[in-house]
Amino acid sequence: MKLSVVIPAHNEEGSLKETLTKVYSTLSYQNIDHEIVVVNDNSIDQTEKILKDLKKKIPTLIYYNNDGPNGFGFAVRYGLDRFTGDCVAVMMADLSDSPDDLVKFYTTMLNGGYDCVFGSRFIKGGQVIDYPVLKKIINRLANFIVRVSVGIKYNDATNAFKLYKKETIAGIKPFLAPHFNLTLELPLKAIVRGYTYTVLPNSWTNRKHGESKLKIQEMGSRYFFILLYCLIEKYFSKGDYNKK
Repeated sequence: MKLSVVIPAHNEEGSLKETLTKVYSTLSYQNIDHEIVVVNDNSIDQTEKILKDLKKKIPTLIYYNNDGPNGFGFAVRYGLDRFTGDCVAVMMADLSDSPDDLVKFYTTMLNGGYDCVFGSRFIKGGQVIDYPVLKKIINRLANFIVRVSVGIKYNDATNAFKLYKKETIAGIKPFLAPHFNLTLELPLKAIVRGYTYTVLPNSWTNRKHGESKLKIQEMGSRYFFILLYCLIEKYFSKGDYNKK
């Protein structure tokens, strides 16, 4: 089963080389057939130059320039429209997600036959390193609201780090979210539409270089919109969009 890894990158010159090198070396060491799909999202630093140089050293690296519309959600969607693997993971360019966790997710999907494998940083075995306090408080509150509203036990739905089968991605389209709220849209649609999933602990480490692209004050209503949309689908669509 071929694994695709979609990585959006906007002005990630400080992180990209380490991230891609570690992802490639980890997957290659485990003999996992894979491709690394980086979407350069209108970067104005040296991101594209670094990608050109790395492409000579990393044979599984593919990169695209997303000239617009731009934004985290658009960049991820750009990659999800172009990957060629049997399953696809979304990872961050700043190495906040662990390549070792990626291997664990892939192996679990392969052996268990799940449609999705979701990560949680807030269950036994999970961890966060250098997580900003305010961001953590907002995260836990938002995930509590999601969990209670949808009626699920999964407690880290906004965690971007997840793995989906190709058929799952096809089954939860079309995507609505253009921003970071895409990280909520993908798992909630999969859950509401009846795709199977399991939850594994994963680690998260704050970035060493650059600044976070997530602006919390801009995202509240957008997350709520996606939650409301998924609730409407769950209770009023009569299963029209469920997994066949």
